[in-house]
Amino acid sequence: MAGHSKWANIQHRKGRQDAARSKLFSKLAKEITVAAKMGDPDPDKNPRLRLAVKAARSQSMPKDVIERAIKKSQMGDSADYSEIRYEGYGPSGIAVIVETLTDNVNRTASNVRSYFTKAGGNLGTTGSVSFMFDRVGEITYPATAGDADTIMMAAIEAGAEDVESDDEGHWIYCAFENLSEVSDALEKELGEATETKAIWKPQNRTDVDLETAQKLMRLIDTLEDDDDVQTVTANFDTSDEVAAQLG
Repeated sequence: MAGHSKWANIQHRKGRQDAARSKLFSKLAKEITVAAKMGDPDPDKNPRLRLAVKAARSQSMPKDVIERAIKKSQMGDSADYSEIRYEGYGPSGIAVIVETLTDNVNRTASNVRSYFTKAGGNLGTTGSVSFMFDRVGEITYPATAGDADTIMMAAIEAGAEDVESDDEGHWIYCAFENLSEVSDALEKELGEATETKAIWKPQNRTDVDLETAQKLMRLIDTLEDDDDVQTVTANFDTSDEVAAQLG
């Protein structure tokens, strides 16, 4: 058990403070629509859709908006989205993974490449950095859910593989394919999670200085501002001093 990434904590707080709700809801709705279209429109019969709905609820998306996104998947005129993952290196060689849902692959590829180039990085080929990450499920609970030992025991019972806790909360990790099952088991024991999602978890993180962290923040912000981008992950962290200046 270890403390959670300082950079991840900064991003978590920042996202809560200044994310444009309409843009956030649009991305969540897109994932719901795609998940429902690829599988069953009933969340109880579709693990990916169930997780997408949980993610939307954790961001306080209204129930009627969620239902509309599911219904949209059953309409013949709904757009066809492709799931494309981009991998590359940002400032100071930090590995970055960008997940997208797009109805125009050429547009998205061109935009993502330009973001990396302008940031002083470069876009690589698929697999060029993902080997430095593990694809896992992440379930987040607030610090008020219990002490570290209580959360650890609940996580073990639910079938999770690891827990990271600090003063801000608890992050429970499990095998990607078991995310729905583990999150359901934890919900019965601890209540509804703050967030439930599949992530690329860095195997190792590189500490960066303030200047590099600021450059990386600008790149990540630019990527996340693109409507086609769903998630951005990078394998860096910061010292307490740098985190304080960023946070």
